[in-house]
Amino acid sequence: MKKFLIACGLLVFGVTASMAQADAISKYFDKYLNDESFSVVYISPKMFDLVSKLDVDDMDQDTKDVLKDLKGLRILSRDNDGQKYYQEAMNILNTKEYETLMTVRDGDSNVRFWVKEDPANSNRINELLLLVGGEDFALISFVGNIDLKKISKLSDKMDVKGMEHLEDLDKKQKND
Repeated sequence: MKKFLIACGLLVFGVTASMAQADAISKYFDKYLNDESFSVVYISPKMFDLVSKLDVDDMDQDTKDVLKDLKGLRILSRDNDGQKYYQEAMNILNTKEYETLMTVRDGDSNVRFWVKEDPANSNRINELLLLVGGEDFALISFVGNIDLKKISKLSDKMDVKGMEHLEDLDKKQKND
């Protein structure tokens, strides 16, 4: 019984910590939701499901697979003061429950990728978080069953600031 109570306590703590991080990301997005100097994109799970079922001639099977497995996408971007907002996001976001996938610094530009693995299956990624700061700023959060090889190909399909950094994932995997 004691082990059961400890396990329940750990589960509640884990869920609470996970919700706190999701809440921190949501709060950061919400903070700038109505600020017209930011571009904000939210794509719901239903939209991904609908798009993956469309019969679109120029959509390859990998793209359909990625879209089918995504449960949400949020993008927050700004064309200037990128370093300021990058630092602010780094101070607010708790990335301890994420694993650093890649960090790139080139001049005054910083790019960070974090992943959150599925606790039940370490080969499955539940969230990909991308933070970009420099001249521009972008915070991108993908949620779902994520295949890094396939999601890196989305960058050339979506004309959204910050998405071009997904190509770096493909380059990293080819070097591994």
